[in-house]
Amino acid sequence: MSKQRMVIENAADFGRVVVMYGGNSCEREVSLLSGAAVLAALRARDVDAVGWDPAENELAEFAAAGFDRAWIALHGPGGEDGGLQGMLQWLNTPYTGSGILASALAMNKILSKQLFDAAGISTPDYMVIEATGDAKLAADKFGFPLVIKPAGQGSSLGMSKVFAADELQSAVDLALSFGDPALAERCIVGDETTVAVLQDQALPSIRIETPRVFYDYRAKYESEDTRYVCPGTDDPELEQRFHDRAIAAFNILGCTGWGRVDFMTGNDGEPQVLEVNTIPGMTSHSLVPMAAKVAGIDFAELCWRILETSVEAQSEIETIGVAANGA
Repeated sequence: MSKQRMVIENAADFGRVVVMYGGNSCEREVSLLSGAAVLAALRARDVDAVGWDPAENELAEFAAAGFDRAWIALHGPGGEDGGLQGMLQWLNTPYTGSGILASALAMNKILSKQLFDAAGISTPDYMVIEATGDAKLAADKFGFPLVIKPAGQGSSLGMSKVFAADELQSAVDLALSFGDPALAERCIVGDETTVAVLQDQALPSIRIETPRVFYDYRAKYESEDTRYVCPGTDDPELEQRFHDRAIAAFNILGCTGWGRVDFMTGNDGEPQVLEVNTIPGMTSHSLVPMAAKVAGIDFAELCWRILETSVEAQSEIETIGVAANGA
């Protein structure tokens, strides 16, 4: 059941906002672009917003700065995995997007898939990989092509599509270089689609078409040859199935506020959930702004509405606090 959107009409009601971007993850450069775009959009709407790069500033300075809320634009480990959310919660600073546990679960592809399986949400078959021998077993079980990727990275970093046995070693080495464990996934050959979620509502789907082997880092952020079709299907029933499944995947992990759910659809026409992204990119090539635009939400309004999710979260925290204190 969807919640009522908490509408904020006056920029002053947000107080002093910090846009957190940059950081130390492998997605730093993308995060800097996302954060700069968000910061400019909020300022254009008269929000009192400043930028903050955790890689260049101390926690003590942050705590002393007196921010009223945070717009998190940090991608990958250190920003998207629950650690930052825990720090902000400890500092009683409301923030955009999902909470500690949901962020940690979504960042861990293995735990996510276990929850999808338990909830009956279709997701590609997989095996946990800690050595090349595990990948060989997965290849025997799933066949080629085979997808191998780190369990805790975004932007397709460390991911390989393997077509033959002699490619397994290098693919496993690459995935494990980002930390143990990794996972091998049955490759679904077909359409790649993504669905953004904003304030409990699914936005129009986007079908992604790339001439590259798969939708990798270059296809996401650098290539001008990647094609995006939004809505991703002209079949209303299939579009609704994407929406329902995106919301289901989002909810089973406990995600809130905003995010994006990625799918592959094979010859059987069944959308299968790959993962949930709790802090998707907000660059010129990014998918959430693309879907929002088709839904009639421009970039500045999108950034504003994501900032509203910090007020929703603050309201819930205050309600819990009142109940806990018996006031």
